[in-house]
Amino acid sequence: MKKLELKFLNEEDKTVTISLDQPVEPADPAAVNTAMDEIIAQNAFFSSGGDLVSKKGARIVERNVEEIEL
Repeated sequence: MKKLELKFLNEEDKTVTISLDQPVEPADPAAVNTAMDEIIAQNAFFSSGGDLVSKKGARIVERNVEEIEL
């Protein structure tokens, strides 16, 4: 399963990650950048350390899980 992780810094300079399932690939860096700017501008999310104030980065993470039959 793949996720798009958007990483921000909050008012306490701590990292806040917002994960989105099933990202469109290949990722469009300009669209991701614009979306992150809009999240900050709209004050769309709040963290325990305050408002999101800047972008730290973004990445696509893939996690593979294999069940073990017991």
